[in-house]
Amino acid sequence: MSTLFESIKEDHEEMYEYHDQYKRARERGDVEAQARWTRQLTWEIVRHAVGEEIVVYPLMEQHLGEKGKQLADHDREEHTQVKQDLYKLESLQPGAEEYHKLIETMMARLHHHNDDEEIKDLPALEAVISKESSKEAAQSFKKTKKLVPTRGHPSIPNKPPAETLVGLLEAPIDKVKDWFSSFPREGEMEAAKEELKHRDHDAAAGR
Repeated sequence: MSTLFESIKEDHEEMYEYHDQYKRARERGDVEAQARWTRQLTWEIVRHAVGEEIVVYPLMEQHLGEKGKQLADHDREEHTQVKQDLYKLESLQPGAEEYHKLIETMMARLHHHNDDEEIKDLPALEAVISKESSKEAAQSFKKTKKLVPTRGHPSIPNKPPAETLVGLLEAPIDKVKDWFSSFPREGEMEAAKEELKHRDHDAAAGR
């Protein structure tokens, strides 16, 4: 079983992999592939963000006191910006320059946010909870990701319990929409998963 830090970092690596796949598609001039990988990237970012807001940030507030509340509030604000970026992205056309610029701006924000989590937030939390508690939180985080929305909804509250309820109501609608959206093909995902085995973004070096 993974610890909470390991589970969060694994998600971060997936985001970076899907972004790389998008950039390669853009270099090839393959607009359809750009759209597929952007959809996969969006799916991962939104599930990850809401999973953190429901499971991880309350733990930071519970175990890290006032400092934990400050960190959690800061992280929620950054999530709101990314959700707004994703919401705007859905109105733009894949292949367009504005579309690409927004993705790059969003990913720059995410790198900063993710690095802060890996360098400061999660190590601080892991230091005050047991390894078993960390693994239990990781399992809860993974289960929650299966139930949350898959598209950016900046209007959804970013604190439980309101967020939990609204998120669960939005999730079925999103999944119906996803059935009609284009995601990476099976072979493309297999190749990406193989690359993921060798990825290890160094958050400290990235700063």
